[in-house]
Amino acid sequence: MSGYVPFNGPICVAMVASQSTSALLFWSWVNQSQNALVNYYNRNASSEMTNETLMKSYAAAVGSALTVAFGLATFIQRRYSPAQAKNLLRWVAFPSAVVASSLNCYIVRSPEIDTGVPLVNSDGEDVLPNETSKVAAERGVNSTTLSRAMLQAPVYFLPPFLMGIVPPLKNMIQRNPMMRVPMTTYLLLVCFGIGLPASVAIFPQMGEIKVEEAEEKYHNLQDVKSDGRPYKVLYYNKGL
Repeated sequence: MSGYVPFNGPICVAMVASQSTSALLFWSWVNQSQNALVNYYNRNASSEMTNETLMKSYAAAVGSALTVAFGLATFIQRRYSPAQAKNLLRWVAFPSAVVASSLNCYIVRSPEIDTGVPLVNSDGEDVLPNETSKVAAERGVNSTTLSRAMLQAPVYFLPPFLMGIVPPLKNMIQRNPMMRVPMTTYLLLVCFGIGLPASVAIFPQMGEIKVEEAEEKYHNLQDVKSDGRPYKVLYYNKGL
């Protein structure tokens, strides 16, 4: 996860700078391929995933990304004049990234819901060895998917918004158009660097679930370290 910004940042810059459908599709594919790897390696590793499942998840995630990007780009080019379409295409990256990144995360991580994840106590000890909770797994996948969607806002929306609204930035780019790419790169990396830890921190990596909200097999489990009283809350690793 610590390498997400330096590796994904330049790809995001290329997406925002894309002014043709072919360029947008290419960088969307690269972006979602990298996102699929990030989602896979930051999942709850206790949930096994076969290579077949991984390839199906990758194909579905990247396919949805390209479909969204192509659909929006095609609509804009048919609906608006070439000059307007060229300016509007830079905004396609944002909605397509929100939808595609969310689908990417959910699809790649969804096998966890089928297998479930272990529940542990406050000391990190598995309360039911060899048993898993699908309820906790679904919560973990959903919260991670939401955090991925929220991450896209500062990354794709703020840089073009700031350059089009903030007078000093807008005037500088109008006077020297060659500054657009380096300024976009700088603002995007700054927004990405701030937005990533903020979005990840919204949901703690170790999620908690009330015992009565988990499967029945977890009800009335006794905490031997607390005089045999039943557990009230258990924990699970949701991944990042």
